[in-house]
Amino acid sequence: MFRKIILGFVCVCVCPFFASASELTAKIQQQYTSLQSFQAHFVQKLTNAATHEVEVRSGMIAFAKPRNIRWETVSPEKELLLVGSDVVWDYFPGEEVAYKYAVEQVLQSKTMLRFISGEANLEEDFVIEDQGEDGGQHKVKLIPKEPESNLVLAYLWVHPDSHMLGKILIVDFFGNGNELELSDMILNGSIAPATFIFSPPQGVDVQDSSTP
Repeated sequence: MFRKIILGFVCVCVCPFFASASELTAKIQQQYTSLQSFQAHFVQKLTNAATHEVEVRSGMIAFAKPRNIRWETVSPEKELLLVGSDVVWDYFPGEEVAYKYAVEQVLQSKTMLRFISGEANLEEDFVIEDQGEDGGQHKVKLIPKEPESNLVLAYLWVHPDSHMLGKILIVDFFGNGNELELSDMILNGSIAPATFIFSPPQGVDVQDSSTP
């Protein structure tokens, strides 16, 4: 499992834009199906249900089809998460250690990465409840049909014009919250392939869990 973060990245009563929550989620799926890439700043809030402590993290996210992801945290501690076609790297430069995983280990469960990459199947995997308009975005409650320890409840805030996710909140079995808010989003911009390539610097300790 990942240390520290990501493991544990879509309104009707008052919403005039959509006839049903299922219509909205269908538009979200269509957008992510047609989407080729995006880049955005993020603010992530990790809430500990037992202590009520909140850790705030910030940085940049880049995504390119088919499922390349660069998740770079710059504050409070630097961390680089790269999802490629075959492997996932999680690099902590301050500790001079890099963890290597198979992609299936990361994306097979309902993690935040599945949401931001559009791989989460909203209609098939969740019971969807409309939460109406919230702060200029459409809010949707997702109840997983097959709950996992790292996801028993989720909320999505969706931009009404682009149908992109503006904010995601995932709640795990213990009530801990993982909230990710995206801003300054650039859709379908050019992203260099090297953005999603990682080679451990000399002297870095590599912990390889990518093979059985």
